[in-house]
Amino acid sequence: MFIQTETTPNPATLKFLPGKVVMDAGTAEFLNADQAANSPLASSLFSIPGISGVFFGYDFVTVTKDSAEWPHLKPAVLGAIMEHFMSGQPVMGSAAVEDQPDGEFFDEGDETIVATIKELLETRVRPAVAQDGGDITFRGFKDGKVFLNMKGACAGCPSSTATLKHGVQNLLRHFVPEVQEVEAV
Repeated sequence: MFIQTETTPNPATLKFLPGKVVMDAGTAEFLNADQAANSPLASSLFSIPGISGVFFGYDFVTVTKDSAEWPHLKPAVLGAIMEHFMSGQPVMGSAAVEDQPDGEFFDEGDETIVATIKELLETRVRPAVAQDGGDITFRGFKDGKVFLNMKGACAGCPSSTATLKHGVQNLLRHFVPEVQEVEAV
């Protein structure tokens, strides 16, 4: 099994491409070992000292480190991913995928605006963000402000503010005049 590795704009995060589907639908993010309890792969990755985050996309795994150095961590991460996929175990246990729309907020009269925002995020923003090993999801819309959740390599990335303000905000403002600002939650 050959696993490709790509850098991301976040220097603390690497993107691993195992050449297999990781998540059939949705995404999953784990910020600590307790959250990873339902995923054999995430649990295995958190057993490596120095790992502080794991994110699963359709065909990739992003791993975020704390103060440890990648030359020391990368072989262990590659080994854990390879061992997992060779074992045939599922990536996730029986619990549902994280990508649920719960927690969304917006006024009843804004359904059309929110539908347009979600469509733009799904078709134009999320594919580009996935290339960098992350994800971005809609959380809410209130008083002209769009609230988004950054995950994976995007969470804590030094360039995520620029992506949000100059990329996503400009795109949404162009297509949805009601949007005045975009903010990460």
